[in-house]
Amino acid sequence: MRVGAFLLSAQFPGQSHAEALERTVGTAVAAERAGLDGVWLAEHHFVPYGVCPNAVTLAALLLGRTHRIGVGTAVSVLSTAHPVALGEQAAMLHLISGGRFTLGVGRGGPWIDLDVFGSGLAAFEQGFPERLDLLLRWLRGSRVGADGPQFSFPEVAVVPRAAETAPAGGPARMPDLADWLGLDPETGALLRFPRQRRDGVATGAHPQGGPAVIVACTSPGGVRTAAERGLPMLLGMHSGDEDKQQMLAAYRAAWRACGRGEEQLARIEREHVAAGVVQIEDRTSTARDSLLRAMPGWFEYGLGAHRTVDGRERRMRDPYEYTELLCDLHAVGTPKHCADRLLATAERTGIRRFALLAEGSGERAATLHNVARLGAEVLPQLG
Repeated sequence: MRVGAFLLSAQFPGQSHAEALERTVGTAVAAERAGLDGVWLAEHHFVPYGVCPNAVTLAALLLGRTHRIGVGTAVSVLSTAHPVALGEQAAMLHLISGGRFTLGVGRGGPWIDLDVFGSGLAAFEQGFPERLDLLLRWLRGSRVGADGPQFSFPEVAVVPRAAETAPAGGPARMPDLADWLGLDPETGALLRFPRQRRDGVATGAHPQGGPAVIVACTSPGGVRTAAERGLPMLLGMHSGDEDKQQMLAAYRAAWRACGRGEEQLARIEREHVAAGVVQIEDRTSTARDSLLRAMPGWFEYGLGAHRTVDGRERRMRDPYEYTELLCDLHAVGTPKHCADRLLATAERTGIRRFALLAEGSGERAATLHNVARLGAEVLPQLG
């Protein structure tokens, strides 16, 4: 099982933008120290729900601040980004990080962002498959052109090429003893628990070459899009185990309808990621109370700021009830309760990768402590 931290850069009421971003950076560094497998970064525009507007930019900073941990976007929004520009950035991060970067992409929502960035509502409603296909061709090819309804341009060279698996100066660096033991290569200090080591990640190897790509799936159409392209899914934190099972069944059906083999399906299914929440306290009631004090206000303040692109009505869940649901679904409680909850989801669904929202308390010190306990008291119970 691979467990990572999901970082929204949430601006809780009364906090500044800088405080939210600094907490994200500090939590990512703490996640590596705690032995987590990765950190996953969200991006949003114009709302305090999350104040990181570009997850790839933040990923670049964090890859420079860390040595071993994986860094992924959850997600980069393709409806407002040019696929080639995003592909260039992802290729560069893949190459200079030794393969530690994962590009998560999604449609986003019908927000005012579509007007501001000029892509329009059609990019959200119909344009995602074309955008994803262009991105994948860029990440896996050497020359790319386009002749579609959204993008049309003559063939150009792909620079830098993400599919290169070795730097120009020689072969990709294999993990050395310091990597294996979780030590800082410069100081020899312990960075993490070896339990969550990422064996072989420094080779940058990936079945199609280039960075791993994962697709956020919240609808049957999204599931089909991911399966048809052979990409793993990122499932949202609102999904319970039964919802996950249904989406996994739909994925397998779409995969087999394409005529793909079972062996490759088994490999891809090991890469699905389930987003969730984690809050660890000595008592389960204390963990729930911590989230119920902070998260409803953040939801109301942050999600309530969304504006639709065309003025359509949108309804928001009751913030308190939604927080209660997240507490019921995810790893919120004692270390044993949290481990049992993750193991139960793995048993029921087969999912072995998790991206857990660790900043639900809204406090920097509490978030860092939460991540430390996740590494020291929960990961050892996962086996």
